[in-house]
Amino acid sequence: MRNGSSLWARRAAVLGGACALLASAACARPQYGVGRVIGPVPLDSVALNLVLIGDAGLPAPGEEPVLTALRRELSAAPERSFVVWLGDNIYPIGLTDTTRAEGQEGLRIIRQQMRVLRETSTRGIFVPGNHDWAAGAGEGWTNVVRQERVVNTEGAGLIGWEPRDGCPGPVVVDVGAVLRILAIDSQWWLHGGTKPGPDRCTPGTEQGVIDSIRVALASAGDRRTVIVAHHPIVSGGQHGGYFDWPTYLFPFHPWARLTGLFARQDVTGREYRHFTQSLARAFIVDTPMVYAAGHEHNLQVFRRDPAKYLIVSGAGFYGHTTTTRAITGIRYVREASGYQRITFLQDGRVRLSVMVVDAQGNATEDYSAWLDVPPPSAPYPPPSDVSPPLAPRVEPPSQAPLPVTPDPTTPTTPNPPPSSAAPPPAPSAASASSTTEGP
Repeated sequence: MRNGSSLWARRAAVLGGACALLASAACARPQYGVGRVIGPVPLDSVALNLVLIGDAGLPAPGEEPVLTALRRELSAAPERSFVVWLGDNIYPIGLTDTTRAEGQEGLRIIRQQMRVLRETSTRGIFVPGNHDWAAGAGEGWTNVVRQERVVNTEGAGLIGWEPRDGCPGPVVVDVGAVLRILAIDSQWWLHGGTKPGPDRCTPGTEQGVIDSIRVALASAGDRRTVIVAHHPIVSGGQHGGYFDWPTYLFPFHPWARLTGLFARQDVTGREYRHFTQSLARAFIVDTPMVYAAGHEHNLQVFRRDPAKYLIVSGAGFYGHTTTTRAITGIRYVREASGYQRITFLQDGRVRLSVMVVDAQGNATEDYSAWLDVPPPSAPYPPPSDVSPPLAPRVEPPSQAPLPVTPDPTTPTTPNPPPSSAAPPPAPSAASASSTTEGP
């Protein structure tokens, strides 16, 4: 009887624990801050709109609702706008051989996103994500470099890819006197296959990246600083360890990821923890205003270290969403399609907006707030002084050109001649590549 009672006690304990886990998952708040908005601002008071959109890598052919909404927004004020695509720009494994059907579909995907900027004459950059690196497979470096060349060749002087050549960055993009963007290839830290190092990249070591970030943040002056990468530092979504309740019906999967097994792309993973801890060290002295990422297919806003604000904006095509939860530091969270916008006013104030998009391509401001940041020493100049075209940076490729089928809708220029040498580093305050716009 004693052995039988002990067995039933153990079974009851396991069942009780499973029920508690399911109950906690079901009762956790799936959204927070929804509908909290502040008053709009007049367009003539805006110095710059920074749009953050990620994981847009499988838009519906023809009219994709999220891209339709974005095109409408950019058309209203392209000279005041800058767009950052936060990685996973082509699902599922980046841009493969473009002489094959899969590569042709990849070209369709990236060109559909680029067309939004070209048609509205809006500047922007793409940063890579883990799926652009072939989801971590051995051909990742080749695929990401192939995609980079398409963007830089067909970008029409408006659109660029940063960081280049599969290097980690940071790349400094100054948008006039208003904004300093630091672009990082976060997959470089997590990629288990071949990736470039010090022989090709400057910097090409983890410590070099940290030091360059520190210098770039310290030298920003009155410019607001925004770090853009694919992987978030914290998340209330699946990559942060928060799953919907049906997932727990097969408990090995979430528990394995929570303990760091099969978790290279999760916050709990060993490599991922090393990446986020390194960034935290880089932000200690000069803290960036915003760290923005995708990776999770939802919309999240945090007021939480190691930056002043953390943004997750990875819902860049309609219906591609995953569960999320309200966790420590949350200001807004919702499983929905859309993007986020940071508006820099000429008087120095900064306004954040979360735009949710419906199936018809209509965008609604679902959350907005003033960011708590100190004022600049002087008002920002008007848009005419901060919005020149994105300056193209011409560099010799580090390997023979990869075959790319031209986009018949876009005038293109030929690729630079091949070279076996690594591209020379462009000088900058951060000892990294730099693209500067405006005075």
